[in-house]
Amino acid sequence: MNIVLLSGGSGKRLWPLSNDIRSKQFIKIFKTEDGTYESMVQRVYRQIRKVDADATVTIATSKTQVSAINNQLGEGVGISVEPCRRDTFPAIALATAYLHDVQGVSEEESVVVCPVDPYVEDDYFEKLKELSAQADKGEANLVLMGIEPTYPSEKYGYIIPESHDAISNVSTFKEKPDVETAKNYISQGALWNGGVFAYKLKYVLDKAHELIDFTDYQDLFSKYDTLTKISFDYAVVEKEDKIQVMRFAGQWKDLGTWNTLTEAMEESNVGEAMMNEKCENVHIINELGVPILAMGLSDVVISASPDGILVSDKEQSSYIKPFVDKLDQQIMFAEKSWGSFRVLDVEEESMTIKVILNPGHKMNYHSHKNRDEVWVVTSGNGHTIVDGMEQEVSAGDVITMQAGCRHTVIADTELKLIEVQLGKEISVHDKQKYALE
Repeated sequence: MNIVLLSGGSGKRLWPLSNDIRSKQFIKIFKTEDGTYESMVQRVYRQIRKVDADATVTIATSKTQVSAINNQLGEGVGISVEPCRRDTFPAIALATAYLHDVQGVSEEESVVVCPVDPYVEDDYFEKLKELSAQADKGEANLVLMGIEPTYPSEKYGYIIPESHDAISNVSTFKEKPDVETAKNYISQGALWNGGVFAYKLKYVLDKAHELIDFTDYQDLFSKYDTLTKISFDYAVVEKEDKIQVMRFAGQWKDLGTWNTLTEAMEESNVGEAMMNEKCENVHIINELGVPILAMGLSDVVISASPDGILVSDKEQSSYIKPFVDKLDQQIMFAEKSWGSFRVLDVEEESMTIKVILNPGHKMNYHSHKNRDEVWVVTSGNGHTIVDGMEQEVSAGDVITMQAGCRHTVIADTELKLIEVQLGKEISVHDKQKYALE
């Protein structure tokens, strides 16, 4: 099975755990059998591998998410990087060209596209295999998954099939309705449109060439910023006559708000948190190193991270986005391909950061024009390269780099260090990368 996972958005509805770099799908909030926590993207990837160990998985995403994907899934997953946001049709066209030109997938093979962040069980991925097999038959150019609605939702578009069969031709599509209209759709046998569909690679590749002037993947990538922003539904789905829908009646949740996310949590607390017996339907997610105590609260979510603290009625938490849009703040936590960093302190001419490097990983060999840096190793073993000179480092070692000095650090074991940045102009853009000889 060839599967493209669409990973987009900044996830501001789950602030303060999500930000412009760390989208909701990377928040480690679901407890696994061994007691550790995994994110939405890790959960979905694990489920795909369980159902189809040989699946070709490609994540279509922005360049800001690549580091987090590599950190959480390793280097083996395929990534189709969007140079900028251009909505779902350009993203799917680019991912399809990537599969054909980079991964070598045949034009006759089927591709399944779905969001990266649904909360589902293994039967969902079994259904994706059936979706792929149905596309292989060539009876339709597109085969959609229609989710059996559990309530008259205003959040989703609706697919109205021609029959109540397990696989049916599509009669029509309907935009997101009000509640009463949704009830009417459901009475007609309508299904939620969850943005899940399958096609033969050649079909979308041909559609892309019809609508975009390009030769191959590299050419499409190079002119991506010139493409018109348009959704796959508007560009392709609503203009296609040969289209089928396959019913899915299993669990399917869109965990896009704190209210829906906490419904899927297996425990009420993640992180250091306590609540008294008077609390009812309260969830606490704490990424700070200080305890949170809740008393006498009902229907409340409390979330704390280095980016901020949220205390909200669960229903009201759905309306968080316009308030978060007003915030203009330093990113305080991010996962990188080599590990992670957390900002501890920000002053006018200094910034202090805790850095964790995963074993066998290293930072880019780089320099800064406008700041000096000091590294203090707090645990682990590794080695640094400073202007070409290599030395081993361990807990207690201090490394000083002047502005313009080329430097990197390589972790032999998990390596933790405190990085102090000093300068009148401290910026994430002040970084020059070099090849490491």
